[in-house]
Amino acid sequence: MAQWLEDIELGNRIDLGPWVMDEAEMIAFARKYDPQPLHIDPAAAALSPHGGVIASGWFIVACWMRAMIRQRMEQTAKYEKPESDSAGNGPKPQNGPSPGFLDMQWPTPVRPGDILTFTATTAEKILMKSRPQWGIIRSANEGFNQKGEQVLRFTGQGMVMRRPQ
Repeated sequence: MAQWLEDIELGNRIDLGPWVMDEAEMIAFARKYDPQPLHIDPAAAALSPHGGVIASGWFIVACWMRAMIRQRMEQTAKYEKPESDSAGNGPKPQNGPSPGFLDMQWPTPVRPGDILTFTATTAEKILMKSRPQWGIIRSANEGFNQKGEQVLRFTGQGMVMRRPQ
């Protein structure tokens, strides 16, 4: 859900729900975007240090992004008037583009059938001097498998509108 920069609380954690890692989807994605044997060839992957097919890190991030967008869409659907904020007053705040991710890591391999849980926690607000009507939110993003092992971590950044004066 879009909020004004001023209304976003640091430390706010969003749970993005479970995500089941389907082997066919993992392999199809990797064939198109990251065609390394450990992601697309079960026989070759069995000989790798991981002992089997693992998800491309880019597939994991794409799943995180889809979970984030799904959560945003569910929250946005709660608005009755898309042109107003949650109180029904004036223009509704909007999310802007992302200037990019920082420090992306995949500390534990993701395997077919793993159930991932993604989270995003607001970590920092930055005012933009070049665009005073916007700010940047930095968030600590993580993914964990069903064993509680961390499989993804990165700092996300997104532009957020400031409340009109």
